[in-house]
Amino acid sequence: MARQLRAEQTRATIITAAADLFDRHGYESTSLSDIVAHAKVTKGALYFHFAAKEDLAQAILELQAKAARQLVADVESRGCSSLEALMRATFGMARLAVEDPVPRAGLRLATADIAVRPPLRHPFTEWLEFATRKFNGAVREADLHGDLDVGVVAHSLVCFFVGTRVAGRSLEPVGRLPRRVAEMWHLVIRGLVPVHRRPRYVTLATHLEREVRAA
Repeated sequence: MARQLRAEQTRATIITAAADLFDRHGYESTSLSDIVAHAKVTKGALYFHFAAKEDLAQAILELQAKAARQLVADVESRGCSSLEALMRATFGMARLAVEDPVPRAGLRLATADIAVRPPLRHPFTEWLEFATRKFNGAVREADLHGDLDVGVVAHSLVCFFVGTRVAGRSLEPVGRLPRRVAEMWHLVIRGLVPVHRRPRYVTLATHLEREVRAA
């Protein structure tokens, strides 16, 4: 039992070290030797758990997907409106990125030319489906203008959110991400939400930003 626990701890240490390097330097610029040195483990320990760098990338993507699905499940359990659920999910993803190198690295890996192995699906596909579902619900709930092309809006939001992090990586610290997500939502709300519904969601965006920054 103790040996198994140590093995699990070593695996987690290697994943965290790889995620930190992938996020800071990129997948292609990080070698297995870099990961061994950063994790402070032997090459034998790394190869015991991961046969190749691609296996580490897959493990990180799997952990990111698991965290994102748990986040969505938690949001869905609140019983809030569709638009609020979508907002809470994006701020939740921002919080994960600020707090944990694994989700940060998962996002960077998702934007790199790395194949996602089945049965895992590409994170952008899952995010796009979630955003489409929530925007459709928001139209039914009259929180969005009824003449919107929901597919276009969902695609634009996912690109907006991902682009905010990708651009921010080179321009500012990750701790700025919650503010950028709030700015994104203020623009989206002004463009998509009927005037009489806007105050509620503008206030919510400000509240969620503060909530994430205080966490």
